[in-house]
Amino acid sequence: MNILAPPKARLTIEVVHDLVCPWCFLGVRRLLRTIRRRPDLLFDLVWRPFLLNPDMPRGGMARPDYVVRKFGGEDRARRLYASITEIGRAEGVLFRFERVRRTPSSIDAHRLVRFAARYGCADAMVEALFSAHFTDGRDIGDHTVLGGIAEAMGLDAIAVERYLATDEDTDLVHSDNLRAHRLGINGVPCFVVGGRHAIAGAQEPEVIERLLDVATVEAMEG
Repeated sequence: MNILAPPKARLTIEVVHDLVCPWCFLGVRRLLRTIRRRPDLLFDLVWRPFLLNPDMPRGGMARPDYVVRKFGGEDRARRLYASITEIGRAEGVLFRFERVRRTPSSIDAHRLVRFAARYGCADAMVEALFSAHFTDGRDIGDHTVLGGIAEAMGLDAIAVERYLATDEDTDLVHSDNLRAHRLGINGVPCFVVGGRHAIAGAQEPEVIERLLDVATVEAMEG
C-alpha cells in the first residue's frame, strides 16, 4: 500500500430509471462504461425507481395493446425500436424487441432490486432484469420469472418468493417515483451525482464524465 497516494473521492450516483425503459438500459451501460474509465474515483450507485407506466395493471398487458396505447401504432414503434437497436449495438446492448410479448408492470422488478440491495448485488440485478426483458423477451412482471433471475444470481429462491408474495417495499417504490417527479424529473434515465448535479438522458460517456469532474472537485473541497 502506498501511504503517499492521495485519497480517492467517493461519489454517490442516484440512478433514476425504469426497468422497462430501453433508454435506461442504454444510459446505465454508458454510465458503467464511464465509471470504468475513472479508477481514480470510488462510486456508490443508488437505484431509484421511476414508473413510466404508473397506471399499468400489475399483470401487465399484451405488447400489441401497449404499442397502440403508447405509440399510436406498430409502424411508429417499429421505427423507434430500429433506431434504439442500432444505437444499442454500438454499446454491446442486444435489443430484441420482437421477443417481447408482454409489457409488464415494473413495480415488482423494482422491488426485487431493493431486495438484492440487501445482499450487495443490486447493480447485477438491474443488469439481469434489463437483459431478461429486452434481450430475452421475458416477462419481468411475472413472479416465477423474477424468482428464476434471483436464483440464478445466487439469492435464496424461497426468500425471494415469500418477499414477492407480500406488498413489502411497494410503497417505497411509489414514494421514490413521487419523489422523482417532485424533483422535476419527468424522463429517464436521470443521474443525480452527489445529491446536487443531475443529467438526464442516455448521455455519451464524455458528457457524464464532465459532470463527474465537477462533482469530484466539490467533493474534494468539501
